[in-house]
Amino acid sequence: MKRIGFDRQLGRSIASAAMVVAALATLGATALPGPDDPTFTRDIAPIMQAKCQVCHRPNSIAPMSLLTYQDVKPFAFLIKNRVQSRTMPPWHIDKSVGIRDFKNDRSLSDAEINTIVKWVDAGAPMGDARDLPKPVEWPDPTLWELARQFGPPDLVVKSKPYTVRASGQDVWWRPAVETGVTEPRWVRAIEVKPSFPGGRKVVHHVLTMLEQNEQGLTNMASTAHAAMPRMTAGLFMEWAVGKTGEIFNQDAGKLILPGSRIRWEVHYYTIGQVLKDDVVELGVWYYPKDYAPKNRTVLRMFNAAGGNDLDIPPNEKSMSQEFFVLAAPARIENFQPHMHMRGKAFSMEAVYPDGRKELLSMVSNFQWRWHVNYIY
Repeated sequence: MKRIGFDRQLGRSIASAAMVVAALATLGATALPGPDDPTFTRDIAPIMQAKCQVCHRPNSIAPMSLLTYQDVKPFAFLIKNRVQSRTMPPWHIDKSVGIRDFKNDRSLSDAEINTIVKWVDAGAPMGDARDLPKPVEWPDPTLWELARQFGPPDLVVKSKPYTVRASGQDVWWRPAVETGVTEPRWVRAIEVKPSFPGGRKVVHHVLTMLEQNEQGLTNMASTAHAAMPRMTAGLFMEWAVGKTGEIFNQDAGKLILPGSRIRWEVHYYTIGQVLKDDVVELGVWYYPKDYAPKNRTVLRMFNAAGGNDLDIPPNEKSMSQEFFVLAAPARIENFQPHMHMRGKAFSMEAVYPDGRKELLSMVSNFQWRWHVNYIY
């Protein structure tokens, strides 16, 4: 029975491949657009620039470039399939429930999807070259993205080098590195930057834990600051594919103290080649010395496994949940599901003092290679 099942699956794969080849053959000749047909130059190129090219360009993380008509045309049928299934661009939030407005929404609208589908069905015509938008000037991927807004980081902390083997089990690299901070400073933005291009291929995620002695915080002038929790460690910033860093609202920020250090957790996986002495960098931007935000930001990781190992029986689904009680009024800024290969769905729900429940956000089609940060 297993052999028959395999052969049937193989047959479906061959049939699917034949469909793709047939579709590409159909798009082989330059199509002439009808009067109402979308064209690449006028209708598709702006969508690619706004929603696709950030990843689909040379030396970036996507497998093919989508900068030009010649780049896009061979993949027209595949693009149609991916946008119809809402696999691409990576935006897996369930739009039918909970919070629906996001600062960083990279998803395609129904109108944009319909335009792409109509364009492919019409033979993927190029259109008038004079309609092409000006090419986007993408930043150097080796530079800090937030530097365009804030300038160079005020503080850079590097992980200790680690050599990733060509094959083997995943590794969680956990070195501790001193920050070198000599006075208390409030942080307004943080960015984590894996090395380029090698690190982007082997790093699944990065956690940076801030370790510092906060016993003397009661001596600070603000009574609001005096009420801050005396944490000795906390999640400073997290990176995964789909999130670069975080910019705090003007009335909020993180506090970093003298004598602090960063304890790294870098999840490496192998790709069939050695990456020698890889280093991940952490960039920090400060508020001016004379400014102290009234709210302290806490990056909270909700462990749905409850600190226990997940036990998923064969051929079954398993659900786990965890609760966190807010100690004071708080504002939830974002939702970022993080799971690995077995993860299927993730949701966040508010339970109010009167027992009322509200579903805030849900990703029902989790893709483990993407860890999109949905910013409210």
